[in-house]
Amino acid sequence: MLTLILPPEQHELLLAALRKAGRREVGGILMGEHVGPNLFIVREMTVHRRGAFASFVRRIEDAMVRLRAFFQQTGHDYTRFNYLGEWHSHPSFAPYPSRTDDLSMLQIVQDVEVGANFAVLLIAKLELEGGLIATVHTYLPDGTRIQSNIRLQSGWELTA
Repeated sequence: MLTLILPPEQHELLLAALRKAGRREVGGILMGEHVGPNLFIVREMTVHRRGAFASFVRRIEDAMVRLRAFFQQTGHDYTRFNYLGEWHSHPSFAPYPSRTDDLSMLQIVQDVEVGANFAVLLIAKLELEGGLIATVHTYLPDGTRIQSNIRLQSGWELTA
């Protein structure tokens, strides 16, 4: 099972994006570092424009610019630093993938031009008290979806 570690600066960025988006969906891409067997740290994440009440559309142009910059900064060491997947919010629903989410993620991980061995989907929402509720799911090219773990770098595990 994959574990995704969210450092404090990425946690704060995610919380700020969720607060700003309010009841509208928001999202972006996740870029990270492979630090151990099935263990990845989110090093960068993008925040794209807000979506609608129950949908979010990723802007591929914005994502590609940030992804290219990330690869440049990390010396094109793709085995250590790479695209991990996507994130978006479900402010009005439970933070679990919808059928549309599943299809979108499978399209990414099964695209031979992307060449991904897996892709993660982090779905987040704010608790009433302002804290973060999030789930992570790993998609494999064979069509499998596996619930994964998310952990704040301080060691606390987030639960949905």
